[in-house]
Amino acid sequence: MQRFGSAANLNIHLHCLVLDGVYLNRNGAAVFHEAAPSTVDELEVLLAKIIQRVMRLLTRLGALIEEPDQTYLPETETDGALKALQVASCTYRIALGPRAGQKVVSLQSLPSQARSSIPELRANAHGFSLHAAVR
Repeated sequence: MQRFGSAANLNIHLHCLVLDGVYLNRNGAAVFHEAAPSTVDELEVLLAKIIQRVMRLLTRLGALIEEPDQTYLPETETDGALKALQVASCTYRIALGPRAGQKVVSLQSLPSQARSSIPELRANAHGFSLHAAVR
């Protein structure tokens, strides 16, 4: 689990290594069988399941409150200074000092001239993203 993004901002996310297939036992030897490539439609279905399960878990743990028409964060007694720092971190803004509230300057790398031969397999929904063509 990584708790910050490349700008040292609050951005909780996971990096997972997952096999693109299965190993089967063939006469005492492990033989790898590659899975068929995923489609964007399959990723969207999988991401919807992930979102549903994460929201259920967070609700069960008390981190979210679910009502018929909405889901929201419970009121917590967070130190005002800490809350302001968290908000600034999540929105890429400077929290303190004479430039407080301004956007953080970030250096962007130039895009590669060579196009990747791997298709872009990703799904995005409700603040969640799933990338499946990263090797």
